[in-house]
Amino acid sequence: MIKNLKLPLPYLLVTCYSTLLIIIGLSIDSISEITHGLKTIVLNSDILITDYIELGGIGATLINSSLVLLSYIFILTFLKVTPSGPIMAALFTVAGFSLFGKNIVNIWPIIFGIWLYSKYQKEPFSNYIIISLFGTTLSPTVTQLVVTNSIPSFISLTGGLLITISIGFLLPPMASYTLKLHQGYNLYNIGLAAGLLGTLLMSVLRAFGINFGTRLIWSTGNNKLFSILYISLFLILIITGYIYNGKSFKNLFKLYNTSGRLISDYYIIFGKGITLINMGLLGIFSTLMVIAVNGELNGPTLGGILTITGFGAFGKHLRNTVPIMVGAILCSLLNIWSINSPNMLLSILFSTTVAPISGSFGWYFGILAGFLHTCLVMNIGYLHGGLILYNNGFSGGIICMILVPLITAFRKEA
Repeated sequence: MIKNLKLPLPYLLVTCYSTLLIIIGLSIDSISEITHGLKTIVLNSDILITDYIELGGIGATLINSSLVLLSYIFILTFLKVTPSGPIMAALFTVAGFSLFGKNIVNIWPIIFGIWLYSKYQKEPFSNYIIISLFGTTLSPTVTQLVVTNSIPSFISLTGGLLITISIGFLLPPMASYTLKLHQGYNLYNIGLAAGLLGTLLMSVLRAFGINFGTRLIWSTGNNKLFSILYISLFLILIITGYIYNGKSFKNLFKLYNTSGRLISDYYIIFGKGITLINMGLLGIFSTLMVIAVNGELNGPTLGGILTITGFGAFGKHLRNTVPIMVGAILCSLLNIWSINSPNMLLSILFSTTVAPISGSFGWYFGILAGFLHTCLVMNIGYLHGGLILYNNGFSGGIICMILVPLITAFRKEA
């Protein structure tokens, strides 16, 4: 029995949030409805885009998210991992993606593979905990290969588990290498690493005649509930941060002057107070942006909003994200897709993975990066067949690999 357990503030906030999700879930749906919904979520394909709210119901989705988060809080506490910007970004990203794509079952083979890699390297698993948090971007691969009928049943369980565990095992060295490719300008670095692995896996599967169809499960009509819930939560972040920052907004503009390029750990550099304020402001801005364009607040869009909020501790702020969003919105006004269509909304939100380009080179390059990212991400999903959730991280890495050397070579120095 653990005595005198005292959770650090970030873990306490996530635990309270998880508990709130359970309470809300139980108040909306009955236990039998939640049980059925969780079963549906676990046993069905969850490749992009699969909104758990539409698939399994609000109650089951919220409780699935809370179970995933509490599992990670237990692991972090057990391993005595100190809170940091990357940890906070990862936890909020998990909170978002457990509304669409990650569930309490499909995260474990990837985590186990990463744990095996830590043993292979003879290093503590805590050294790889951030990769294990972000690495579950490949969770849909688990469901697709193990649970569904995508491959012959006699090899699906054993073969699927071996493949997905192997992917987890290969992810850490890939993530280390991809960081060098984009030089820290793509905040969703694991998305690029997972995208390359997912593309390779999908290519092999297609070579043997196994392919996955496109998928779009998208819930509507819940804007009132989720806007009240999440704007309230983001206000709590701001108020809590204000109190811990000496009841002031000191250092906020100093934070805005950072580029956000990896590794920008705002929790360590500026402290928990101003970091929470930054996170809350980003969350409110992102939520209002979705509402302003008449978009839906659902599993995928809340996933984007929570991810942006989390990275408020690790590279994002209003000054470097707004130009990226402007570029993405400008692209939506000129291209063939509606601004509030599912893929466009997600592109606008997740395009902020390249926020460091704006922070490093100026808002005009940020607009360009957001514009080009949107064009690329709308076409890149075919490569991995929806097996990775961080589709924009994959696209963002490629955009950085193209734009950064060109900007560096041709821009005029002041």
